[in-house]
Amino acid sequence: MDMLIKSRIAIALVVTIATLASCKRDDAAPAVAKPANGDYVVQDWVLPAQPGSMAPDLRVAPDGRVLISWLNRQQGRRNVLQFASYTEAGGWQSLPRTIAVGQSLVANWADTPHLLATADGALWVQWLQANAASPSAYDVALARSRDGGMTWTQITRVNNDQTESEHGFAALWPRGANAIGIAWLDGREQHMSPGAEQKEGTHHAGAMQLRANAFDMDLERGADTVVDARACDCCQTDVAITDRGPLLAWRDRSEDEVRDIVVARVQDDGAWTKPIPVHADGWKVEACPVNGPAIAARGNEAVVAWYSESGGTPAVRIARSTNAGDAFAPPVQVDTGAVVRGQVDVAIDEQQAWVAWLREDAKGQSLMLARYAPDLSKRLQLIEVAKLGARGHASGTPRLAVDAGGAWLAWTDVVDGAADLQGARIAR
Repeated sequence: MDMLIKSRIAIALVVTIATLASCKRDDAAPAVAKPANGDYVVQDWVLPAQPGSMAPDLRVAPDGRVLISWLNRQQGRRNVLQFASYTEAGGWQSLPRTIAVGQSLVANWADTPHLLATADGALWVQWLQANAASPSAYDVALARSRDGGMTWTQITRVNNDQTESEHGFAALWPRGANAIGIAWLDGREQHMSPGAEQKEGTHHAGAMQLRANAFDMDLERGADTVVDARACDCCQTDVAITDRGPLLAWRDRSEDEVRDIVVARVQDDGAWTKPIPVHADGWKVEACPVNGPAIAARGNEAVVAWYSESGGTPAVRIARSTNAGDAFAPPVQVDTGAVVRGQVDVAIDEQQAWVAWLREDAKGQSLMLARYAPDLSKRLQLIEVAKLGARGHASGTPRLAVDAGGAWLAWTDVVDGAADLQGARIAR
């Protein structure tokens, strides 16, 4: 991540939380609004996270359990990474379980942990770990649990370059029954060795890369692959599984600072296809917007959602591919205007495509959810899921997952000046 942008994130987090200390949610008011149309409704889903919790990740495991992870960040205490699992039949399966604890465990709204379950029953998680050698250096940590999350004894560093540089914004996917793939933004080429001269007019010696690798059940690594030698410095990445292999989405960065969304697919031999644009937005911006894409897949159908300000107007868009990302149809405009914040997530099932995003106007933030026909030809429903007490970046990015019964949502709100994790079930 570009140091200037990293600093901006840190400053924004401090300023936002400080500003929001006086912004309290009216507890007497309903937490969610009913949908304006359609046949899905918002139901309460009370999460087991303590006050101070933020940065959720949400997955449906192969066995049908809903998995959620989060960070708990409280003043004067060490940061804690936790998770829990849920079934509609039995509710929460246990008390929240702790994965990692420490001051070096980085907790911010932008670069958040991700949780994954593989078919063998193992759990995997990655998070951002501060490098003790430098205050501006971060590494991607990866851990595996063989006992349902009771213990996380297997921990490794994903990036093995040994440079005091920035790494993060990872995406995880399963490889067979007991291994995983992972992609991450890697700043080793931005790191200047002692005595090296900085290029005039630049902050770094090189560009942020997007790298990928695979890890087996013993956390033994494969060989790094450079997927993109010049990626946007601090936008989230995402991945989905098609019938032709994992499809990775990220924000590219051209030499003239056009930062549009691209995808690439990893093939059976481990090689990555050439990145192709989801749509030629032509959004030229000389700083990272910290607003990455989301992708979902079913068979060889893939849907990408993203934020753009091409043409000077904020917008959330979605586009569909029927050939595992080889090409995409023209995008559908989900929302547009100055109130659009983006911070998107997307999911698809047999009946529809789902997209979640944030808006913010003078009255506050709203978490929005829309359903579209599978081919995106028609919007089926628009729901304002919740009014948020959060402002600015404090809400982070909402997380969306689907199963046969509907959708699950988790997001960060702010209550009494502190982060507060919220959830909802969207069902008939």
